[in-house]
Amino acid sequence: MINVLVADDELPAVEELAFLLGRDGRIGTIHRASSGTEALRTLETEAVDAVFLDIHMPAISGLDIARAISRSGNPPAVVFVTADEDFALEAFDLAAIDYLLKPLRADRLARSVDRISELIKDGAPAPEMITVDLGSTTRMIRRDDVSYVQAQGDYARLHTAEASYLIRVPLSDLEQKWADAGFLRIHRSYLIALKHVGHLKLSANAPSVTVAGAELPISRRHLPAVRDKLQSTRLRPQG
Repeated sequence: MINVLVADDELPAVEELAFLLGRDGRIGTIHRASSGTEALRTLETEAVDAVFLDIHMPAISGLDIARAISRSGNPPAVVFVTADEDFALEAFDLAAIDYLLKPLRADRLARSVDRISELIKDGAPAPEMITVDLGSTTRMIRRDDVSYVQAQGDYARLHTAEASYLIRVPLSDLEQKWADAGFLRIHRSYLIALKHVGHLKLSANAPSVTVAGAELPISRRHLPAVRDKLQSTRLRPQG
């Protein structure tokens, strides 16, 4: 079971998050704190696997708590919960594993618990983060949230379940850098994450792969490599 601490200076926000977390069967004890001071005191006395921190708390902010946590020997996973997007870069500099925006969505919160569970289970290293621009806002996204990448000239568009983001990196560069992370080139215009593949059609006429609901073509040039890769994974072609 995952023991967590929820810290927010607004009591209704604490209770809402605690209620949502309590509905997840993986969550054990839920500690509550209504100030940064109370949160630090709880962390000194209780065994906590993860903390859900509001950023804007008086006196001691969520960022202050995360800095204090980062100096400990065995820090809990940190998830920021805020209505403010402006601190995302600083949050990930502090090794936060997620950044949730208010109002909370139950499905988005469940994905955070997934990440905490994976981190605890595997002792996994911090996820690879990518800096992207969305309108006038700069934010960070996890590489393992990217389902596929589409070439757009000297740029590449990263597709996730929530949005797509344009970065100034050629697809060929990402192909080389991300090969060991489970990404496979299937076409001159597409690089896919194998773990997000839903359906494969490797017929000679029109081979394709469905990734996150999008049907993408596999070029004849890349078809042999795709077939070879399938032999070493659990993926199996259809048709």
